[in-house]
Amino acid sequence: MSGFTTFVINPAAGRGRVGQMLRQLEATIRQHGRSSDIEIIVTQAPGHGIEVARSAPAGSRVIAVGGDGTVHEVVRGIAGSDKAIGVIPIGSGNDFARMVGLHRHDLGAALRTALHGGIHPIDLGLVNNQPYGASLGIGFDAAVARKALSAPTFLRGMPRYLYSIFGVLKDLQLPTLELIQNGQTVYQGPSLLVALMNASTYGGGIPIVPDAIPTDGLISAAVAGEFSRLGVVGILPRLILGRHVHHPRLHFFRGAEFTARFDRPVPAHSDGELIEPATEYRVHMVPGGLKVIRP
Repeated sequence: MSGFTTFVINPAAGRGRVGQMLRQLEATIRQHGRSSDIEIIVTQAPGHGIEVARSAPAGSRVIAVGGDGTVHEVVRGIAGSDKAIGVIPIGSGNDFARMVGLHRHDLGAALRTALHGGIHPIDLGLVNNQPYGASLGIGFDAAVARKALSAPTFLRGMPRYLYSIFGVLKDLQLPTLELIQNGQTVYQGPSLLVALMNASTYGGGIPIVPDAIPTDGLISAAVAGEFSRLGVVGILPRLILGRHVHHPRLHFFRGAEFTARFDRPVPAHSDGELIEPATEYRVHMVPGGLKVIRP
């Protein structure tokens, strides 16, 4: 690895918290490292982080300062290279940081790890040939995230989330899913959602697949089958608490590759970032395909 480190700072992360911390962040970064070996880039728009990560020097460290959206852009920018990703987790979700054991670090500890931590390989997910680090969700949860974009601006936090859930529930019509693993159909029927995971959590800590391991070369898949509106309301608290795994309409699989086919376009999110709805999602895992900076 080269001794150069690029910090990719997303000022919109953490609902604008990172932007409010910019001067503190820049001062602390320079305090912990040599200026000649550090580059600090503040992203200007969605997608800018991909370009910054892609143009960072070969073999360098690229540090995502923000949440899962910032991490996702850096992952896309360095996938297939010899660069390593670090994380200063100041987002609202931080599931990637949680996956690699960084979500409880304070700012100083996170910076020391970013600059001096060891480099460890983890698996890299690909959905329709696009990289992701921690999670892929297809169906209800992605529809809720998409609905939130059109929620009234005065709604924040949980009220905005509840508005979105009940907005999606009002028009709930489950698509038909065929989930194929290594050429064999393992599930066919109505489906509320499908999660194809490298991490065990998404959505800011929801343990959708509690036993997922990001270094086993496998996708940990969860399928929620046919649920009524009332059934969705009933399963959500169990899902948040991780008490859903024995529910008879939840199905779990593990494999190196999956194809999810639907009878109509279904929305999805990758590391929390929305993907254009599609009828087919081809997903596989690249063992050890991503270098991560850890303590």
